[in-house]
Amino acid sequence: MAEAWQHPFLNVFRYFRVNEWKRSSKEGDVAVVMDKTLKGSVYLIRGSVSANNYLQLPRTSTQSLGLTGRYLYVLFRPLPAKRFVIHLDVTTQDSQVIRVSFSNFFKEFKSSATWLQFPFVFETRTPRRVLAGMAPPGACWTFLQLDLHDILLIYLSRCYGHLKSVKLCANLLVKNLYTSDLNFDPGITVSKAQGAKLPIIPVPREMAFPVPKGESWHDHYIHIRFPSDSPQATSELVWTNSSSPAAVILESVPQLPAHQVTLSKPLQYRMSPAIQMPRPQTSCPALSAPRVLSEASQSCQHSEGSCPADLSVCSRDSSAWVEASAVHTVVRDSQRLTHKSTGMPVALEDTGSHKHFLPDPVLRLKRIIGFGGHSTKWALWTKDGAAVVYPCHAVIVVLHISTGEQRFFLGHTDKVSALALDRNSLLLASAQVQPPSVVRLWDFPSGRCLSLFRSPMYAVCSLSFSSSGALLCGVGRDHQGRTVVVAWGTEQVSLGGEVVALSKVHADFDVQTFRVSLLDETRMASCGQGSIRLWRLRGRTLRSCPVDLGEHCGLEFSDLAFAQALDSCQVPSIPTLYVCSRNGHILEVDPQRMAVRCTHHLLPTGDPGPGITINSLSVSLTACAVGCEDGYLRLWPLDFSSVLLEAEHEGPISSVCISPNGLCVLSTTSSSHLGFLDIPSREYTVLACSHMAPVLALSTEQSRGQLATVSMDHTVRIWDLATLRQLYDFTSCDEAPCAITFHPTWPAVFCGFRRGAIRAFSLESTGVLVEHTCVPQPKGPWCHQGAIIDLLVTPDGNFLFSSCCQGSLVQYSCSNSQCHVLRVAANVVFQDAQPHPNTLAVSRDSRLLAFVGPSKCTVTVMDSASLNELLRVSIGTLDSLDSAVAICFGPTSPGHLLVSTSSNKVMVLDAVSGRTVREVSLGTVGHWHVLPSLCSCSSSSCGGCSYTEEGRPAGYLLPTTGCIPRMFCCSCLVSALWLAPPLLSTRMPLFCWRPLTGLLRSGNTQHSLTPAARCTSVTQSLCMLWPSPLTSSRSSVWGMPSSCGMSWPPLRVTKAFQGPPQPMMPLEDVTSQARGLPLQQISMPSHISTQPDPHFRPPEGTDGTFSASEEEGCCGEIHSPTELLKSPGPPVFVEKEPSGAGDKAWGAASSSWQYHGHPSTWSTREIKAQIPTRPDSYKHFTARYKAFMQAKNISCPPAGGEQLRLKTVVGYSGNGRANMVWRPDTGFFAYTCGRLVVVEDLHSGAQQHWLGHPEEISTLALSHNAQVLASASCCGSDAALCQIRLWDVPGCLCQQLISHHDSAVQALAFSPDDTFLVTLGDYRDLTLALWSMATYELVSANRLPEPMHGVAFNPWDAGELICVGPGAITFWFLQQHGADISLQVHQEPVPEEMGLAELTSLCYGAARLLYCGSSTGQVCVWDTGAGRCFLVWEADDGEIGLLVCSGSRLVSGSNTRRLRLWAVGAVPELQYKGSSARSTSVFMERELTLDGAIVSASFDSGMDMGVVGTTAGTLWYISWTEGTSTRLISGHRSKVNEVVFSPDESYCATCGEDGSVRVWSLASMELVVQFQVLNQSCLCLAWSPPSCGHPEQQQVVAGYSDGTLRVFSISRTAMELKMHPHRSALTAIAFSTDGQTILSGDKDGLVAVSRPRVGMTFRVLRDHQGAPISVIQSTYKEYVDLGVEGEDLWLAVSEDQRVSVWASNWPENHCKLLDWLSFPVPAALETSGLLPPSLATFCPWDLALLVYVGFGTHEEVAFYSLRQKQVVEKIMLPSCAMSLSLSPGAHLMAVGFSECTLSMVDCTLGTTQEFAGHDDVVHLCRFTPSGRLLFTVAHSEILVWEVLSP
Repeated sequence: MAEAWQHPFLNVFRYFRVNEWKRSSKEGDVAVVMDKTLKGSVYLIRGSVSANNYLQLPRTSTQSLGLTGRYLYVLFRPLPAKRFVIHLDVTTQDSQVIRVSFSNFFKEFKSSATWLQFPFVFETRTPRRVLAGMAPPGACWTFLQLDLHDILLIYLSRCYGHLKSVKLCANLLVKNLYTSDLNFDPGITVSKAQGAKLPIIPVPREMAFPVPKGESWHDHYIHIRFPSDSPQATSELVWTNSSSPAAVILESVPQLPAHQVTLSKPLQYRMSPAIQMPRPQTSCPALSAPRVLSEASQSCQHSEGSCPADLSVCSRDSSAWVEASAVHTVVRDSQRLTHKSTGMPVALEDTGSHKHFLPDPVLRLKRIIGFGGHSTKWALWTKDGAAVVYPCHAVIVVLHISTGEQRFFLGHTDKVSALALDRNSLLLASAQVQPPSVVRLWDFPSGRCLSLFRSPMYAVCSLSFSSSGALLCGVGRDHQGRTVVVAWGTEQVSLGGEVVALSKVHADFDVQTFRVSLLDETRMASCGQGSIRLWRLRGRTLRSCPVDLGEHCGLEFSDLAFAQALDSCQVPSIPTLYVCSRNGHILEVDPQRMAVRCTHHLLPTGDPGPGITINSLSVSLTACAVGCEDGYLRLWPLDFSSVLLEAEHEGPISSVCISPNGLCVLSTTSSSHLGFLDIPSREYTVLACSHMAPVLALSTEQSRGQLATVSMDHTVRIWDLATLRQLYDFTSCDEAPCAITFHPTWPAVFCGFRRGAIRAFSLESTGVLVEHTCVPQPKGPWCHQGAIIDLLVTPDGNFLFSSCCQGSLVQYSCSNSQCHVLRVAANVVFQDAQPHPNTLAVSRDSRLLAFVGPSKCTVTVMDSASLNELLRVSIGTLDSLDSAVAICFGPTSPGHLLVSTSSNKVMVLDAVSGRTVREVSLGTVGHWHVLPSLCSCSSSSCGGCSYTEEGRPAGYLLPTTGCIPRMFCCSCLVSALWLAPPLLSTRMPLFCWRPLTGLLRSGNTQHSLTPAARCTSVTQSLCMLWPSPLTSSRSSVWGMPSSCGMSWPPLRVTKAFQGPPQPMMPLEDVTSQARGLPLQQISMPSHISTQPDPHFRPPEGTDGTFSASEEEGCCGEIHSPTELLKSPGPPVFVEKEPSGAGDKAWGAASSSWQYHGHPSTWSTREIKAQIPTRPDSYKHFTARYKAFMQAKNISCPPAGGEQLRLKTVVGYSGNGRANMVWRPDTGFFAYTCGRLVVVEDLHSGAQQHWLGHPEEISTLALSHNAQVLASASCCGSDAALCQIRLWDVPGCLCQQLISHHDSAVQALAFSPDDTFLVTLGDYRDLTLALWSMATYELVSANRLPEPMHGVAFNPWDAGELICVGPGAITFWFLQQHGADISLQVHQEPVPEEMGLAELTSLCYGAARLLYCGSSTGQVCVWDTGAGRCFLVWEADDGEIGLLVCSGSRLVSGSNTRRLRLWAVGAVPELQYKGSSARSTSVFMERELTLDGAIVSASFDSGMDMGVVGTTAGTLWYISWTEGTSTRLISGHRSKVNEVVFSPDESYCATCGEDGSVRVWSLASMELVVQFQVLNQSCLCLAWSPPSCGHPEQQQVVAGYSDGTLRVFSISRTAMELKMHPHRSALTAIAFSTDGQTILSGDKDGLVAVSRPRVGMTFRVLRDHQGAPISVIQSTYKEYVDLGVEGEDLWLAVSEDQRVSVWASNWPENHCKLLDWLSFPVPAALETSGLLPPSLATFCPWDLALLVYVGFGTHEEVAFYSLRQKQVVEKIMLPSCAMSLSLSPGAHLMAVGFSECTLSMVDCTLGTTQEFAGHDDVVHLCRFTPSGRLLFTVAHSEILVWEVLSP
């Protein structure tokens, strides 16, 4: 941040008085001239030699400008046909001077450690660069904006300090130089920015260029910003003048990280070569969702009237990527700014203000088959254990175990080498292998890339997060092979900040694994070859020390893990460390002694030989899981006495990870298998598997939904496309398969091999149908002598064709199962040393066969039955011998043949005449390679393309040998050639890192396409499924897949692999199929009897019965056929005991063709449903994480004898949902704050507090007669069920306590007659409960199939209530039969126009009308009588979480912080119009923007006024009549760190983690003023003493986390002083007794003494160095009291239980240590909850007494006498104190505890009273100066107590 005198900007020429030439210098021809364009004087610098003609600031090189502004603005114009140079000397933070130069004299970019040279090259419009490098004749004045911070960071990885000097050399005109921290936009005027309320900073008046009235700034001048903010940070700027034949280019540097671009004017952003284009005439609509910008040019044009606020087109978020090699061009009518691509991915982010800037993707990645890529060791659990995260080549996959759904993180351009997920599953870090390694940080819930940065390592091999996610550590190797450890600070990333490199260490020892301690993020551990080291990060220094290994120093250590601890238990900062070795040893390391505590040598079962090679281990609370080289996953107790479980895998285990709940163990193998072991059931489930080598070919079969792949790993695998399960696995030891295809009508597959063999296999009989080898047959011709290139079956299934690399074409008859050879044609197919697939093609009518051959330049068409040659087409010409690569018949006409060529062209040929119908050259798209395959498909994105017989638009999918599949529409192939190359419509989702080896449409590639078609792409061993745009992604497939296999000699067939487990089926398949809805939309009645699956059949060879014997692992009864869907996994064997018999392999050989399989062992245990993940809806309540211990039972003081009475609660729980009620007619107003229900009188401000809930309250509901208030709290550690309390409003008492839900209550609602109360559980509970208000009994409890977001009773029918949730609304009808009440269920899906939106809120309007809000900002209106939706309109940009309707008005509130008032009076009439109803009759009357997402609201009957609550913890009074919002209740949203009081007790001040200092009126507790510092935390606070001056001169001093302190004036409401006395965070601060000196302590234990009047720190005390200062207190004493001079007596307390007492006389700079106290610390830090702080204070009734509490051997308060030098009194406490305060008015002491309780101790009588009310640790207690009030704080809750005792 610039110094104050440089803010907001600095005129460099004026400040340094350039015209006087005293502080600047000139050389050569430098003169002041008058410029007509700018209408003012400018400096003209000219001369033939630029080094001899220049203007320099400052005068000499020994001086420095010292300008700290981030941006340097150069206002200049280059002279025509001349060369100029601009030199900048920039100083880094480590005092290194870097020379940065810009010139059109440079021809290319060059750099070193101390200089950067950027070329400024002018590009001509002529075919040749006749004026290359020279400025054009019509060069304009240029507004050059240089981001010095980014230039140093991107190109040299250095931190910008200040600008040292500037040297402007001939030949140019210069108006001025400016520096600023602000990002100015010269094209926007001040009035326009203010009028349109744009988030853009216009340039100040003195920096602005004059613009004629009515004309555009960009018509006369040029704005260049460098670096260009492009996500692909480049060093090239292209400046093109459309009126002149030239352009300016700054050349590029490869592989630069992404960052933000904000362009300033109507522009055209393109991905194309530098082509002159006319000025755009039309504006582009608003952007929609982020899309992938294709490599073909895609433009966004803006008219003159385009809103400048909509011009932010790129950001640091890299959620969408482009692998581009074109030039990025920004075009306007006269100039164009172009940035050449460097091949690095380009990120584009949607600002939500434009549409169609990016093309709609034809392909969307749906599923991935595969695991691993670079390494198979990375697989992680999410926090809730419901999903696993793993890499698959360049894609990161999140697999939800219960549903099998996949979510993807796309952006990496190479294989992912390391993963790390923080403990709360909020941040995900990933690194890729492409050197230099790039690291990405992702927002895990949303999948958005928060940051991308280059690591200083050549390759990152390990990443590890701290528990809070604020620290990320990485390990890798540099270019010289040395080990590098780097620590990054990631705390500010989620807030929009940057990643900070904290420390980098080069190590000469090996590091295999690196972990950050979960309890102390400053401590880490690593292991490697012969070393175990403990690390610590202090400040920005990372240090390590070795562990004494003794005799184990020669072991190779492979993995380590920290011991786990219960959340409620506190363990040492570094718990026990478990380290495993490849020799079978597990070492328990004591981090305190840095030595090995004990060693365990693990041996195989029954084998006394060498130990087990352990590759990985994971530790839970009770067990340790190890993954071994022998393929066994073993589970041991922590004493390693015996093996608890063993699971055998096919290959060595790479990694293991125990789930957070300790019930599952995730394992990965080197053979690319990923699965988990369920410990309670001892069952193993395979989640993912993949080929071990590149996939060579694939084929799909549509009717059975199967995919077949062949790979260089000698395996053939067949997959179920619906579930991604591997059905068959064939392995050949002698030869590798290389081609495969399905028969279109038979359940058979044909496979071709390297040696020319072709085998057909039946998928029913698991046998070989026929085999054709290269050996001559006894009764037939020989077949192939080389590797099979391609296999193809005609669509009618009559013929099979095969071709080989030797040029042979063989025809087989498929009329019977023998598949005998009909014809063999030699040397007809082109013989290629590197053959490509798709060299054969058959027309859709099965009549024509086409192939490439006999030469590479010809395509031959034959009759498919007779093999008579019909046509031969030459692809090449006389000028160019082009060659055909792949062919495919068109989907629209069987007479059209598509041919891809080696010259990057697609030719459409007439298959009858050979005539070229059309030809498309793909060279203009970018850097293209050979097209290895073609796939006919369909596209829905092009309105002009032709359609197939099924009515779907037709298209072609073309992959390059690069990493990008592309989709082309048929019509685009026509128009691209004749209209313009930029019109070529391509779709380029970039995620593949290897060249695509094949593309195939679902079904036979020559068949007509089906609506359920999908596309499959293969890259190496990764297989990806791309659904068609018209294919629903919400379908589910139920039933039991077959588990069978087959083999041929010498093939080994393994059992069918199980994919992700099937979800529990809530209803019968028949029901879901009949209604045509996804299963999650089917309504579920109260009691469901699950029927057997009609499609389920037992496996072959069984009688359909199931044994329940213990030997077969059965442990229960079959409750549902869905349990039978969980078949055992692959050949993974789970043993109950090391020597016991588990599930063993078995097999049988019937002939020379052997089939090896495994029996199906069916689990019959009762399965508990998986806890679903939290929905995306923000409406679901989530209790704030709390650090308190389980509350103990407290004894309430007797009535009338209380020493405290709760007076005021400051704050509102913005974490709650619908937790505020207001009834205007009665004036009843209630809201929640933590565990309290606060009932407040809005007129007087008096409060009542209803206590009783043990946990945080989630929601409230008031009965219609306003007599009963219902409140619900979530469950906690001491209560298994949620408490729902029913309060008698008139009596202010709890009249009933009910409970049923086991997690949290989402919503409450009373029936219109107040007869019933309905309670809705959250996404974990999934329960709807109905209660009788007469008997308070549970009437009905109903299990929900999916989470519901809201519930409401019909106000006109007490027997109807409605729930809203994902994709549908659910009607519940109360049916009463005598005393029995049941609920009938009916469900209606949302209308199609709402898409996949979830309904998140609801309210009733006029009779029969129901308004529902959605997660996408739409409001739909339902006719509840007819059960249909008749109206939908766009009401907001975000999720609507609240709707309130009364009369003709509707209020909507969303997570965009908007509150909108809608006029809906015409809606009742629209319900009779049916589908013709339009939303134009609904209009918005008013709109207000509040400070957070809307969570609660209540309005009067006329909707004129109301009260609204937000997530920011604020309650607002809303007046729609006046259009105003007034803050009623406010409080801190984050943790409150300090409370201080003014001497006269008129005000109090609080400070919080959010960086705010708030001043409150003590009488009313209303907020008076707030001081806010962004991106910092305010940790301590002090009020100036009364002796410092008049009351109007009162000040508050605050200490911040960046080491600064700020002094604020209360009367002037302004900051008076800012100082930076500390390098680390301030933790304690105090004024001296005279108010002229400030004492401050920091996190490092330093105490600084500063004088605010002069702004200087004149003394630093280091006595407490090494431990944070927790308390600093200053008080007055007599001058010679206690035997020392001075009138100030002050103390400092550090967290290491040390207290220093000082006497000082600050005016004379005298300070003397009076006493030094060290309190004992227990030998073993064994405590639960938080570690209590060290606190001390002077006793207000005897200043010679010092009162201390801390973590000691006893839980007590010690009174220490400064005169007697000893402890004179002790008061025992029930537990460790977390806060302490002594009353100045009476001998009372307040102590806060971690059990959320407060104790008031009467030090005179020795009595103690306990009080409850807080929801977290009471970490702060403060008496007012008079002692009449007591403030207590727990996190953000502030309770004000009135002291009743005298």
